[in-house]
Amino acid sequence: MAILPDCEWRRADGLRRIVAALQTEGGGPRVVGGAVRDCLLRLPVTDIDLATPIEPAQVIRRLEAVQIKAIPTGIDHGTITAVASGSSYEITTLRRDVSTDGRHAIVAFSKDWREDAARRDFTFNALYADPQSGEIYDYFDGLADLERRYVRFIGNAQERIAEDHLRILRYFRFLARFDGGQADDTAVAACAASAAKMMALSRERIASELIKILSLPDPVAALGLMIEHRIFAPFLPELADNALAIFRRLVARERRLTVQARPTARLVSLIGAQADSADQVAVRLRLSRRMRSEMIACVSGRNISAANIRAFAYAHDIKTAREAAMLYANDTDLDGCIALLTHWRLPEFPIKGGDIIRRGVTPGPLVAKSLRQIELAWIDEGFPGQPRLDLLIDQTLAQALLADKNA
Repeated sequence: MAILPDCEWRRADGLRRIVAALQTEGGGPRVVGGAVRDCLLRLPVTDIDLATPIEPAQVIRRLEAVQIKAIPTGIDHGTITAVASGSSYEITTLRRDVSTDGRHAIVAFSKDWREDAARRDFTFNALYADPQSGEIYDYFDGLADLERRYVRFIGNAQERIAEDHLRILRYFRFLARFDGGQADDTAVAACAASAAKMMALSRERIASELIKILSLPDPVAALGLMIEHRIFAPFLPELADNALAIFRRLVARERRLTVQARPTARLVSLIGAQADSADQVAVRLRLSRRMRSEMIACVSGRNISAANIRAFAYAHDIKTAREAAMLYANDTDLDGCIALLTHWRLPEFPIKGGDIIRRGVTPGPLVAKSLRQIELAWIDEGFPGQPRLDLLIDQTLAQALLADKNA
């Protein structure tokens, strides 16, 4: 009998209270999915999901009877969020799919644990565990698959994908998460055959999964499979011909510099260095305004070098400048770029409009124009200190006042 390791979350007071409230003659609720999988992998567990044969209305009554807050967050699908001792737990009644359309499912509640497991995506995500005894219930050889990092759909891969097309991206996310996990040829072929159907999903769901993949430490192998089998084609037609080579180089540079680029910079590496493409991708995937700005700013650094990297950082920020260098700087220039940013703090332009006026410039448009000219000269000379800045001010104002007098 397989036993769950003694993970810290198993001893949480909130979980203990919920388990006590949901006991039945056949036993209590079981932890399912990610918490079991990641506990077995000795990875941090943040979300704890439980399954129970008790129907949602009765779950709510039992929890409220012992002063546990019950929120019907997904009651149509049998899910209740319980808040106990300051922590949240999702509790879902055992169920089976009655019908699906690739996006949503109509479910019926069940008393059968295996039936509930059969509707899940991958074998290692259908592992259940008694939170008290630690006994693991494995209906589809998920333990063996987890041991060898083998990503396999439960049952027929095409049927599982037809239930929710997002499972295509989830498949490759788990391959990437396992850092070279073992792919199932049948599963990959099924993903490829159904890739176009992902366009029936909301762009937000596609983007969320894609960003999760790009946030993992080393998704190169998984991305290679995705490119080979044209998984990106429906939603990322801008994919560059050399996307995998560029992405692989970026990850290698990340490792050498011990800093991981943001997923937006990694996405830029896949689509090339065109600002229009970056904007189109961000809009199509309905990325946040912040992420869209990150992508466009990163692309604007395609001509980055040691000669201009600090000016670029001043215009954007140090993180964006570092990522632009990791993406676009040549091998001989990269270390110089990074050295110029290391331990460097963005300077603040020390001149204000009042300083210009006190030097004899009449308040008005000339003040703003002069400020901008002085700032550009200051940036161009590498942000010099006050003595040189004073000379730049004098030169700029002399020229500006002369031009204004002759106008």
